[in-house]
Amino acid sequence: MREQLQKIIQKLQEVSTRKSLRVISHHDTDGITAAAIFSRALQRWNKKFTLQIVKGLDKQFIDNLSENEALVFLDLASGSLDHLAEKKTDIFIFDHHEVIQAIPKNVTIINPLLTNHELCSGAALAYQFARELSPNNTNLASLAVIGMIGDMFDTNIGKGYDDILKDAGVTVKKGLRLYPATRPLDRALEYSTSIYIPGVSGSFKGVMELLRDAKIERGPSGHKSLAELSEQEMSRLITAVMLRRMNEKVRDEEIIGNIFLLKFFNNIEDAREISAMINACSRMGSPDTSLGLCLGNHESKKEAERTYLEYKQSISAALKYITETDKIVGKNYTIINAQDKIKDTIIGTAASIMSFSPLYAEGTVIIAMAYDQDKIKVSARIAGRKGRNVREVLTQAVIPLAGEVGGHPNAAGALIARNKETQFIEEIKRILEPEIIKV
Repeated sequence: MREQLQKIIQKLQEVSTRKSLRVISHHDTDGITAAAIFSRALQRWNKKFTLQIVKGLDKQFIDNLSENEALVFLDLASGSLDHLAEKKTDIFIFDHHEVIQAIPKNVTIINPLLTNHELCSGAALAYQFARELSPNNTNLASLAVIGMIGDMFDTNIGKGYDDILKDAGVTVKKGLRLYPATRPLDRALEYSTSIYIPGVSGSFKGVMELLRDAKIERGPSGHKSLAELSEQEMSRLITAVMLRRMNEKVRDEEIIGNIFLLKFFNNIEDAREISAMINACSRMGSPDTSLGLCLGNHESKKEAERTYLEYKQSISAALKYITETDKIVGKNYTIINAQDKIKDTIIGTAASIMSFSPLYAEGTVIIAMAYDQDKIKVSARIAGRKGRNVREVLTQAVIPLAGEVGGHPNAAGALIARNKETQFIEEIKRILEPEIIKV
């Protein structure tokens, strides 16, 4: 990987003497943190560049990109190589998504899937580039950790992340996957969206009963935070939670995992909470706020906190709509066509939450759709961790409709023309299950 990075640095150095750089990154947490890392590294390298955050790529967007600039893509573009081949300029891609097209001569790409390297997030790739560029960039490691968590790489951390965690000065603690781990436990339990606990989530009375059963007492200044619990207290808390979820099909790793504590704005924060806040701002249409938060802007931090609250309210409304609306249900799949009832930037998050719901058997394919102006955003998820490759499913249905597809085997997305709505649904039904039931 280091040899590849050195070659990219040398080529960027040469290209940047002829052209300014246009950096384009994805609008989720991984993409935003990658953009923050990369842009700060370029700034310290004294390179001229512009930065743009996008929801995704399509042919029209790529066609409109100026060829007077060199293009740098972060956390996307591995699925758009055919379109990029037509651009008469140098292109650099730092991505970790599947590559299914031939790599054009004008594209320099670094992607662990192409070299059998350990999988990592886009932010980790951006950080490895920044660290190779200069040791002065090691103070950007915390952003790489936040990006890692945003793209769910925290459940299976490989050796490649050891140096990043060390550079970031992260404290890792095993415990309940409940965030924020740095806030009073009673509040975190009552308002948690990360773990649903029957009779506890949303209920102050239920929270008090749970804490009493776990023998976790309130101190003079209130309840401890999750991060402050002793091993014995954490063990009792986990047991109390498991007892309340014993009727659900749930694996230990879904509610037990690593808690990552890092310094952010000079405070020790739960990296999972920061990741969720960054994601929320982008999903609510404010990626500039997310970026400002990552770059240490205090006004952006205040705005991010306000937007995060609005986002959680929007998610609650989206889940309520999904619960109450009619769905197309087959033997091993569910299709939710939200049209304009859910924001296109939120539909993916709602689908992810549904995929961890005990309402869906493991392996169920969840297809969620929402309007995005003249297009439709499609999000596909697998309930649990095992099942069909949803990226392949979307590819089969979307490519014939001239749409765009990206993502992973367990979580993928697509963009199709709005006038192809009925055609797409029929094609998805044909691929997933010939026999359907409307409920």
